[in-house]
Amino acid sequence: MTDALSHCTHELRFQSLFQPGRAIAVPCDATGQVPLDALSERLKNAYLGARALVGREYAYPAIERRC
Repeated sequence: MTDALSHCTHELRFQSLFQPGRAIAVPCDATGQVPLDALSERLKNAYLGARALVGREYAYPAIERRC
């Protein structure tokens, strides 16, 4: 795990508007800042896709504390 991700204690979660239980979650800090350079290409693409589809496929993201 990269240093940027090891400091992430929260996740930014995009819930699907149409499929209950489906969501995309990415690590972030307490303010919702996502360390893009530390993400894998697959997770980065999922995050950017979810962000582009807010209001159409996904709800506005929520910041949740990781355990």
